[in-house]
Amino acid sequence: MKTTTFALLLLTAVTCHADDWPQWMGPNRDNIWRESGIIENFPENGPKVLWRTPIAGGYSGPAVANGKVFITDYVTSDNVKVGNFERKEFTGTERVLCLNESTGEVLWKYEYPVNYTVSYPSGPRCTPNVEDNRVYTLGSEGHLFCFDIPTGKVIWSKDLKKEYGTKAALWGYAAHPLIDGDNLLTLAGGNGTHIVALNKLTGAEKWRSATSPEQGYSPPTIIEFAGVRQLILYRPNAVSSVNPDNGEEYWSVPYEASNGSIIMSPIVMGEHLYVAGYSNKSLLLKLDKEKPRATEVWRDKRNIICPVNVQPFPVGNVLYGFDQKGVMRAIQLPDGERLWETQDVIGKRPAGSETAFLVQHEDHFWLFNELGELIIAKLAPEGYTEIDRFKVIEQSNLAFGRDVVWSMPAFANKHAYIRNDNEIICVDLAK
Repeated sequence: MKTTTFALLLLTAVTCHADDWPQWMGPNRDNIWRESGIIENFPENGPKVLWRTPIAGGYSGPAVANGKVFITDYVTSDNVKVGNFERKEFTGTERVLCLNESTGEVLWKYEYPVNYTVSYPSGPRCTPNVEDNRVYTLGSEGHLFCFDIPTGKVIWSKDLKKEYGTKAALWGYAAHPLIDGDNLLTLAGGNGTHIVALNKLTGAEKWRSATSPEQGYSPPTIIEFAGVRQLILYRPNAVSSVNPDNGEEYWSVPYEASNGSIIMSPIVMGEHLYVAGYSNKSLLLKLDKEKPRATEVWRDKRNIICPVNVQPFPVGNVLYGFDQKGVMRAIQLPDGERLWETQDVIGKRPAGSETAFLVQHEDHFWLFNELGELIIAKLAPEGYTEIDRFKVIEQSNLAFGRDVVWSMPAFANKHAYIRNDNEIICVDLAK
């Protein structure tokens, strides 16, 4: 028995030591990197780039699982560096690529022609989602696929726009689908089909729920509160909770988004749920501890965190993140008091949605900003303390008149996997 126990402990230690990044925001969808043995400062000449693989345009982050890296892109000869709020038509090909995690070699790819009608038409937005021998991808115009990883063959697919009689939102399909038990939950759009649950193995619809003026971009998020699993839908006209098993609504609170701009995942801090978006449209709800119900505490506070690109990060009763003004802030909840703000992460640039992604690692954070820099820093109620930074990839796209790279990295196997519109790279961060 003692030998068995020791073997199990050893196996657990080994398992915890390495970690994949199989979906958006990591294994637990919480932006926490749990691996050990990671550098605390950069080498003098920066971290080593282990491989580079050419790819085309896109905002989608990579997924890393079982020795493979999955990324999506859009190949086009059209000029996709256009205005932030314009809808034009572009012709090209969306691709799904499966790479060897050790070398960056393309193991297989799948491509299909797509006419883009969305703003920011560089490419797909959603990070692939890997489970067992399957990977799920969602393109900018609603092309949803389930692939067999060993062969690269399509297991099933859906054209969400065609099937549900809708069109892509202004900035395309950008809400990362969520695997929940036997289901794949994804925003579809259309009447009564804001969200649909599909059998993850066959694509058959299990249930549909809610109607919204537009899909929005906030991913489906499941919480457990009052002893009940609740699927929280942050949509352009409401924040609502439904039963993830059948789509039946528990509660709903009205919300009015500007430009349909709802992007963050809802965040639970204690007994409160927080959402916010463009034009200082914020909402704090108090969750009932006895049954699935929510009441409004306040809305539309000024000078807090209203994110338009990146997910804020909660630590205790403090929320850290980037406001639409492009500054990083710390706010205290539930009162909404602003503790501090800083421009140090990116510097002073032409105002508008300056961006840096936040991932917690041990007692500090890794940030990846729109300048293509990796940053190691500490975040505390007292302020932002930078430890080190190094530029690892070039800006390749345009936003608000400035060059940017807007794609979330994956952190796995002591590496960072980072893409722009020309290449994906593997950066060694092992101690």
